[in-house]
Amino acid sequence: MIPRYSRAEMSGLWDADNRYRAWLEVEILACEANARLGLIPKKALATIRKKADFNVKRIEDLEKIVKHDVIAFLTAVGEKVGPDSRYIHLGLTSSDVLDTSLASLMQKASDIIINDIRTLLRTLKKKALQHKNTVMIGRSHGIHAEPVTFGLKMALWYEEMGRALVRMERARDVISVGKVSGAVGTFANIDPSVEAYVCGKLGLRPEPVATQVVQRDRHAEFLSTLALIASSIEKFSVELRHLQRTEVLEAEEYFSEGQKGSSAMPHKRNPISAENLSGLARVVRANSVAAMENVALWHERDISHSSVERIIIPDSTILIDYMLARFNNLVDRLFVYPANMERNMAISKGLFHSETVMLALVGKGIRRETAYSYVQRNAMEVWKKGGDFRQRLKTDQDIRKHLSNKEIDDCFDLSHTLKKVDFIFKRVFQKKR
Repeated sequence: MIPRYSRAEMSGLWDADNRYRAWLEVEILACEANARLGLIPKKALATIRKKADFNVKRIEDLEKIVKHDVIAFLTAVGEKVGPDSRYIHLGLTSSDVLDTSLASLMQKASDIIINDIRTLLRTLKKKALQHKNTVMIGRSHGIHAEPVTFGLKMALWYEEMGRALVRMERARDVISVGKVSGAVGTFANIDPSVEAYVCGKLGLRPEPVATQVVQRDRHAEFLSTLALIASSIEKFSVELRHLQRTEVLEAEEYFSEGQKGSSAMPHKRNPISAENLSGLARVVRANSVAAMENVALWHERDISHSSVERIIIPDSTILIDYMLARFNNLVDRLFVYPANMERNMAISKGLFHSETVMLALVGKGIRRETAYSYVQRNAMEVWKKGGDFRQRLKTDQDIRKHLSNKEIDDCFDLSHTLKKVDFIFKRVFQKKR
C-alpha cells in the first residue's frame, strides 16, 4: 500500500534537515551491518544509535571551512556521538551515503506523485462518465471535423494518464537502487553484506555494478518521466485554453466569487490555471534535459552532476506534485457548456456529415473519387455562399440519382456518428487502475 502525503510533505522531503536525516539513516544502517560482522562493538553501536544527531546550522558552518558537505555532516554528527564516532562511515565513500539516501527520497517523492496521478484518474473518469453523451464538434487543424463528445475527451486524457501511471511506477523502480560499495564500487574496504543490509532496510535493491556513483541514466529516466507527465498536463491545459476562448466558450475554468481577471478590464475571466500549467511544463522539460546531460561523467565519477541534481530533482518533483494537484482541481471544478457546444456545431451547417454522405454514395457503387467530388462541390458552395448542407445535397442531381431524401437525412443522424462511444468507453474503463 503506497502511503499518502500532502503538498507540504513533498517540499519537506527536500529540506536540509530531512536530507541530512536520510544521510544519517544510511550511516546508522551501515553501522548496524558492520556490527553484525564484528567490526563495531555492540556498546559502540548502542552509543551511535542513541547519540547520533546533528544541527543544520553547525553543518553549514563547518562546510564553509572544510568545503565538503559530507565531511561537515560527519564532523557535526561526530561531535554529538563522541569517541565512538570513529566507527561511523567505516569503509564508505560520500556517494554511498548520497546516492543511497537520494534513492530513498526519490522513492518517497514517487509515492506522492503516483497518488496524485491516481487521484486525477478518478476525477477524469468521473468527468468522462458525466459527459459521455455531451456532443461537441471535433476539430482537426482547428477546423470543424466530425462530432465527438466531451466525455470522449476526458476518456482520452484518462487513458494518457494511465500510461503516465505505468511510466511513473517503472521510474520508481528504476531509481530504487542504492550502492554501499566504496570509493570506486569495488567493495575494497567494505563487505557486500553491508550494502545488502542497508538497501534491504530502505526498500532498495543494490546496484549490480557501480562506480563511485549509481549511474545517472537512472535519474535521467526518472526526470524524463516527469517531463512526459508535464507535457501531458500542458496538452490538456492547451485544449482547455482553446475551449475557453470567448468565441468558443465550450468549457471554462472555475471563477470564484470576488476573483479578478484583469487590472484594467473588469469583464475578464481568464484561463490562468491552464496557462500557469503550460508555463511550468517548460521548466520540468528543461530539467529533464539537464538530467540527460548528467549521464556522461569522467571515468568512475566527477561532480558535474551533483550541483545540477540539487536543483532539478527537488524542483521537478515539487512541480509535478503541484501541477497534478492543480490540474485535478481545474478538471473537477470545470464549467462545461453543452448549449455553446450545440451552438458551435450549428456554425458548420451540417458540413461535418460529409464523410457519411460520401460513404453512402460509395455504398451505392460509385467510385470513391467520384463520390468525393460530388460531396465536396456542395460543401464548397456552403463555405462560399452559406445555406444548409443537407438541403443543398437534396438539390444535387448527381447525388439524387443514388440517394433518396430519407437516405440523405439518415446521413445526418448523430446517433450514427457516435454509435461506438459505448464501445470506446468500455475499452478504456474496463482496465483496473
